[in-house]
Amino acid sequence: MAKLVECVPNFSEGNNKEVIDAVAQAISQTPGCVLLDVDAGASTNRTVYTFVGSPEAVVEGALSAARVAGQLIDMSRHSGEHPRMGALDVCPFVPVRNVSMEECVTCAHIFGQRLAAELGVPVYLYGAAARHESRKALPSIRAGEYEALPEKLAKPEWAPDFGPPTFVPRWGATVTGARTFLIAYNINLLCTKELAHRIALNIREQGRGPDQPGRLKKVQGIGWYLEEENMAQVSTNLLDFETTPLHTVYEEICRDAQELNLPVVGSQLVGLIPKKAMLDAAEFYIKKEKLFILEEEQKIRLVVNRLGLDSLSPFHPRDRIIEYLVEAGEVDGGLVAKPLGAFVRAVGARSAAPGGGSVSAAAGALGAALGSMVGLMSYGKRQFEDLDPIMRKLIPPFHQAMEELVAMVDADSHAFSSYMEAMKLPKNTPEERERRTAAMQQGLKAAVGVPYGLAEKVSGLWPALKELARHCNLACKSDIQVGAKMLEAAVFGAYFNVMINLKDITDEKFKLVMSQKVSGLLEEAKQGSAVVLALLDKRVA
Repeated sequence: MAKLVECVPNFSEGNNKEVIDAVAQAISQTPGCVLLDVDAGASTNRTVYTFVGSPEAVVEGALSAARVAGQLIDMSRHSGEHPRMGALDVCPFVPVRNVSMEECVTCAHIFGQRLAAELGVPVYLYGAAARHESRKALPSIRAGEYEALPEKLAKPEWAPDFGPPTFVPRWGATVTGARTFLIAYNINLLCTKELAHRIALNIREQGRGPDQPGRLKKVQGIGWYLEEENMAQVSTNLLDFETTPLHTVYEEICRDAQELNLPVVGSQLVGLIPKKAMLDAAEFYIKKEKLFILEEEQKIRLVVNRLGLDSLSPFHPRDRIIEYLVEAGEVDGGLVAKPLGAFVRAVGARSAAPGGGSVSAAAGALGAALGSMVGLMSYGKRQFEDLDPIMRKLIPPFHQAMEELVAMVDADSHAFSSYMEAMKLPKNTPEERERRTAAMQQGLKAAVGVPYGLAEKVSGLWPALKELARHCNLACKSDIQVGAKMLEAAVFGAYFNVMINLKDITDEKFKLVMSQKVSGLLEEAKQGSAVVLALLDKRVA
């Protein structure tokens, strides 16, 4: 799949629609860039743009936007609630797909160098792109904001990474860098700016200073007031939502607000959010409230409700979750996006991929889907009410495996394609032949890894399938029988695909270990399927 980088430039204009639209147009008209979101704030007087593209394209898109901003934004007249130091205040590059952090650092360096050269403005590097430890954190660079720049630029320790150490009144200074996905998340409070900021100091990692750190790691925070909404907000940046999740920030702020007898009235996401952050929050509330929800769409709806994400404006997941936007912008959705007939015809075409590996993954996904279906047909009905606790435990593994095995339909095809691409590499010199051989070996190992992963995933379903066979609605007996054989067939297919690719791998230790493991999984699948069928045969309707 193509390399994809996200770029999230923050421009210091949130009220003038002509300026906001002009910057957006500059990005969207850049070849290879897809503008995903434009989030303007009146009180903050700031607009956050989110777009994606190849590493080269996003650098060009950011430069195009900066050129427009240089003509239309005058920082000497700017004021707003959000800390800022430049017309283009900050411009991070974020890895999304098939891109390393190092490649995003390169994007930041190229962008910063070109921006400084073209516009003659000072540029600082932060995050993973920082050249100095003291500049890794954005607030450290932005301390004092725009107004402090004349004095700051005169100090040798604050010489910019690119551009002149001189104050440019219309522009200020720009910070660029590379980072993981940042979530800009604000919690609404009916209180004063000062009380909101008090809570922000409690929860942000920086706290009130070195001697009084806050409670939440990798979280920045500030309190401000939204005049247009007549409410305060604790505005936060989640620098790593895996370290401190979205729901933790919300719950901690609610706790502090409750102690101060302050009402929390929902929250707001600025820009886009990774799907995993939403699903992690859903799992928290599902566990906390002992809920039973399977569908991704319903889980996201739960989070919107529990966090009040639609309190200030409608929250449309298809427009706010980055994976959905990227998928919508892709012309080729892969094999799984094809109608069944088209998928079958693709398998039947004169092409090595998709082949047996993709078909095995499809068979496994269908087997898991039948397990999920049988569980759901045995759940939520008065006649099977006593089975509800059992089915609540048995259904989720099948539903999750179904989604993961569907993804393997394309993953198998892509894995084999990497081997085919390696075969096309030049082989004229000894060095080229060595690189080609290494790439082919790596491609073969990848081609082995996907079907082996399929067999492992199915292996985890046999205990649940046996339990389902003991308790399920017998009207679905044939469905679970078919499901068992589909899962067994998927492992057979995985076994054959592993073995045929192992024969050309030169790493003998790898070959022996993988051969033994996949053979064991095949035997387990044969026995598991046989046990499920035997259990069903013993049951009488």
